[in-house]
Amino acid sequence: MNESEKPTDPTAAAQAPVDAPAMAPLAANAAASSPSWERSAIEQWVNATLSEQRIARRWKYGLRTAWLVFLVVLAWVGLDQGGMRNADVTRPHTAVVEIKGEIASSSETNAELILSSMRSAFEDEGALAVVLLINSPGGSPVQAGIVNDEIRRLKALHKKPVYVVVEETCASAAYYIAAAGDQIFVDKASVVGSIGVLMDGFGFTGLMDKLGVERRLMTAGQNKGFLDPFSPQTEKQREFAQAMLNEIHQQFIQAVKVGRGDRLRETPETFSGLFWTGEQAVKMGLADQLGNLDFVAREIVKAPEIIDYTRRDNVAERLVKRFGASMGESLALALRTAPALR
Repeated sequence: MNESEKPTDPTAAAQAPVDAPAMAPLAANAAASSPSWERSAIEQWVNATLSEQRIARRWKYGLRTAWLVFLVVLAWVGLDQGGMRNADVTRPHTAVVEIKGEIASSSETNAELILSSMRSAFEDEGALAVVLLINSPGGSPVQAGIVNDEIRRLKALHKKPVYVVVEETCASAAYYIAAAGDQIFVDKASVVGSIGVLMDGFGFTGLMDKLGVERRLMTAGQNKGFLDPFSPQTEKQREFAQAMLNEIHQQFIQAVKVGRGDRLRETPETFSGLFWTGEQAVKMGLADQLGNLDFVAREIVKAPEIIDYTRRDNVAERLVKRFGASMGESLALALRTAPALR
């Protein structure tokens, strides 16, 4: 019998080895299909997590924006302290402008706000007089001089009197402003005066010598470092500063003399920078009589109704200013930390 005619043994066929090249693709497919679902599940989980995070961030930013818009609208509409009050300004009344705290261009008590308030008061036909309600230790002579000049101009333009009512303090630059009023009313315990000018600072040259610290200041112009606290002050520079202070002091004195006129009982101490109680100020002619705001409105102006014209920064304006200041500070810091050009 030929080998080709021999019967086939099924058992032997089952036990025969399988061709390796034929099985290789199947093994590769099995190995590849095993982690496929795991990779797909991981990718879906990662995508879902990222999607949730994006949605959460959008909600967070959206809520913050909504709150910011709400606060700004609330500040402008509901918390506005800078606008006029709901009052009939055509009826006879006493207009009041407050001057409180330090007088400075950077404070809420600055010439711009004071004069804006006063112009509104003078222009309203129902305002029979303008009362400056002062409680201030002073501040910038420049700001005070601007207000003093404008008070006299507005009085002449509108033919309305200006009265000053002092609460606790009316000193230095505050009295510079008060001197422009037609009459000054004080409490017997008010502090009034301090007609003088100062320039203060510190000098650390002696301490630096003891510590062995050398100041390296380079200037173009021999007086450019004038008033530098770490450099010695020359006699010429001191005399220059004193002359400047004396000139500003004379401007202050002149404003007081013009404002008070014959009522002023001048003594060697009047313009020395000292301050006095309200009672003493009346005797010296620095004030006219004792009285408060209600007294002036009722007895002097003859208009008991009082309307406050004081303009103040509202909440929104303060937020904007603080934001602007913060941005400016950040910009300055960035410029300081930026690498220098080489």
